[in-house]
Amino acid sequence: MKNFNASISIFSAIILLSACNNGQQTQSANQVQDSISKQELTKEKKQNILFFGNSLTAGLGLESQNDAFPALIQNTIDSLGLNYNCINAGLSGETSAGGKDRIDWLLKEPVDVFVLELGANDGLRGIKPEATKKNLGDIVDKVKKAYPECKLVLAGMKVPPSMGATYYKQFESIFPSLAQEKNMILIPFLLDKVAGIAKLNQQDAVHPTKEGQHILADNVWIHLKGIL
Repeated sequence: MKNFNASISIFSAIILLSACNNGQQTQSANQVQDSISKQELTKEKKQNILFFGNSLTAGLGLESQNDAFPALIQNTIDSLGLNYNCINAGLSGETSAGGKDRIDWLLKEPVDVFVLELGANDGLRGIKPEATKKNLGDIVDKVKKAYPECKLVLAGMKVPPSMGATYYKQFESIFPSLAQEKNMILIPFLLDKVAGIAKLNQQDAVHPTKEGQHILADNVWIHLKGIL
């Protein structure tokens, strides 16, 4: 009888131990599943930063678009573990009028942060500053209408002094004025510390080299990081 009771006790202990192990395995499996679910949720919530510009954004003349400042900013974002996806929508030769027509199809995808870098080609062509400002404003209005909660950033630009002092001042004033009107974060001058420096520009003296693009990325990031 004692042996029988002992056997029952041992058997009960085995069942209890098995139940505990199964509980721990179930708990562990649940933890793994929770972790996977959180990762999937993080991917689903990834927000888009749309860089909408001309050849400066596109990275004209560089070996790869990965050397252009939007990609460099993506590298910084990834290193910080921030949940944003940078989209390079730069198009070489783009004017403010062209951008106004092109923006519509890009807004088919969600945009959480919009970085507008246009106007330089207008300036080089001597287009009236009032027309450039209106086109840029219309682009911003389209973005705001599609995504009212979208955060807006405007890259300031200048023209060469050879365009004349009056035109130079009128063109430069477009960007701070528009940023204030549309409640945008202003990057005072995208090409700060790059424009006019031969070693940081390609042979055309207009488009930044790979090294110059790193400075552009810094110029943008210092204003962008606060809203991410």
